Amino acid sequence: MAEKPVVQDRYYIHQESVLNAISVGTVFILLGLVYVLALPTSLWDRVVGFFGSLTTSPFPGTSISLPVPINPGAHAVFYAAIFQFCLGVALLQILILAIRLIWKSPVKRTAETTGNLVFWFGASFIVATFLNASTNTSMWFAFWGAFLVIAGFSLLARVAVILLKR
Repeated sequence: MAEKPVVQDRYYIHQESVLNAISVGTVFILLGLVYVLALPTSLWDRVVGFFGSLTTSPFPGTSISLPVPINPGAHAVFYAAIFQFCLGVALLQILILAIRLIWKSPVKRTAETTGNLVFWFGASFIVATFLNASTNTSMWFAFWGAFLVIAGFSLLARVAVILLKR
């Protein structure tokens, strides 16, 4: 079995380190921006209020009870923060994908980033669509159904990149 050159391994490790630093730094910046954009409302109080309002409700048409806020529409500020964060991470994935294509990263990593891109843009879309001031219990459960669909599309996007790069 042929060994890979050590220089190539070090270069790849360096590339991944740079991408990881970009990702972590950007996520910290996003968290700070989302918090600042929510001002003068205390985002922390809204997060605590959201999780404090969770109760269980039967999933429509079944006897299965799942978590749902007592009043799903009362958390618009929290939902807006989630949307902003999802959109920011999606934009970050565009940057990471562009760098991966320029650096000719392995197909596995490019596929992973493509799947992440689909997931985060999809998440931002469904948060904006389903979670707002008019959200009710039915829309809350529809959001989670749409979330599963987005997760599926994300996995299919990864597979598509792998198959196309063969």
